[in-house]
Amino acid sequence: MLTELCAVLRNYFLRDYSKDIHVGTFVISGGSVEPLSFLQNGQYYRIVNSVFNDGVHKYGDDSDVLVDETFEGAVWAMTVPPAVIALSSEIDTWKETNAETLGSPYQSESFGGYSYSLKVSGRDADTGKYGWQDHFADKLALYRRTSVL
Repeated sequence: MLTELCAVLRNYFLRDYSKDIHVGTFVISGGSVEPLSFLQNGQYYRIVNSVFNDGVHKYGDDSDVLVDETFEGAVWAMTVPPAVIALSSEIDTWKETNAETLGSPYQSESFGGYSYSLKVSGRDADTGKYGWQDHFADKLALYRRTSVL
């Protein structure tokens, strides 16, 4: 979820673009990336231009399985605020809780004389879908940037 959240926010939480974006050849072997001497254990990072591993990962997290490969690309050292990590977890929970409702095109139904109304809201008024971006819009606004860089 953190990869998708950062993309929606257009914010990868870099402190200094000239120092936090590392470009070069990286080798992923045995589930870890080398060289990553610039990261601290538990720090989030973004892999860019990889065939199999693009996205946000957590350094030293054994549950974050990376596919072995060698790639020419970039690794971004991120400084994600704890509030954004918590928001990511909150969004995951909300999505799980509302999965059935989110999959339905109906906002309400009634039986007897049968009537229904389709969802029409915010971001996706054309399809009538209401998603986590709409539900968490106020919280997302705090961290949204106008551009990635």
